[in-house]
Amino acid sequence: MLTFKNFNIADWFSFYRVFAIPILLLLLLMGERQIFAFALLVSYSTDMIDGFLARKLKITSARGSQLDSLGDQLTFIMGLLGLLAFEYDFIKENYILILIAFTPYLIQLLIAYSKYGKATAFHTYLAKLSAIVQGVFILWALFLGPIYSMFYVMIVIGFLETIEEVALIYIYDYWVSDIKGVYWAIKDKRISKSKKQNYTNQKKVFK
Repeated sequence: MLTFKNFNIADWFSFYRVFAIPILLLLLLMGERQIFAFALLVSYSTDMIDGFLARKLKITSARGSQLDSLGDQLTFIMGLLGLLAFEYDFIKENYILILIAFTPYLIQLLIAYSKYGKATAFHTYLAKLSAIVQGVFILWALFLGPIYSMFYVMIVIGFLETIEEVALIYIYDYWVSDIKGVYWAIKDKRISKSKKQNYTNQKKVFK
């Protein structure tokens, strides 16, 4: 049974993003654009902090990766809701492109749940880059207004990241976390296969 003692400091920063959702929703309903934007900025900041702490203190775990991913997804959704509420005209003008970009993510999510029973938490380099670009675009749009060039870059990187996620799902038969990317996944697979083959050959020699 999990207790508060089971969670480390990085987990609590992830928890903050989850606990902040009701506050963000309230600010959204109240129409407090600036306060909402600052609160969202704090949530995005905790994402960088918990990742840094987990690596620095060497306290990464599968549970922490899942919690981090949940916090990221909820924060991203709140960012989209913020854009929908405060930049409705922009969303209305670009909803087709947004749907085209978002659909592959939903497909990836369905594939992950059908194979692993839960969402992925690969945290690849491309995923981290995508999260940074998304956060910068959303915050910039809320504070100063949307920039189309930044929007298009976010769409492209997000699409490529989703494709990589799908590829990693097919590479790994079991749920894993904190994978650098497809290149490293294939490399690790080859190393594991080579070690397994060497072990098999050694067994044959000693028989």
